[in-house]
Formats: sequence, C-alpha cells, structure tokens
Amino acid sequence: MAIFAEQKKEIIKKYRIHDKDCGSSEVQIAILTERIRYLTDHLKANPKDFLTRRGLMMMVGNRSALLKYLKRHNPESYKSLVEKLGLRK
Repeated sequence: MAIFAEQKKEIIKKYRIHDKDCGSSEVQIAILTERIRYLTDHLKANPKDFLTRRGLMMMVGNRSALLKYLKRHNPESYKSLVEKLGLRK
C-alpha cells in the first residue's frame, strides 16, 4: 500500500528546494499527500480495512503537524505548497 519508487522520485523532483533536497518539509508533505490520496481510494473500495484507516489517520496527523511547522517558519512556501497540492478550499 505504498507509493511506488518512481512516483516518489517524481514528487521529490517536483517539490524540492535545491538539487540535493529529499527531506525538506515541502517534500515530506507532498509525499504524505500522495500516500493519503492512495489510501483514501483504497478505503473506498475496502471500507472494513480498519488497520489501513488507522494508518491513514496517523498520516493525516503527521501531515497536519508538518503543515503547521511550515506555516510558522516559512509562510510564503506554505501558501504556495497548499495551492499546488490543492489542500485547502
């Protein structure tokens, strides 16, 4: 139930800040968002998969904490990332 390595590399390439960046907040949030979308689709097909639901809720909480951190430390980056990912309405 994980995203594939090729998808992860594409996400890192798209959201990185500099050439050797693979762990910044922006990249972590983008990867978590992709995993959350994948698990959401999985749970639509398998509504009784409660272990996956728990993992999904933990990922959402982790992403929320990273977003709060990014908003505190770099508000411009936060706004652009939220817009790119389509997280807020």
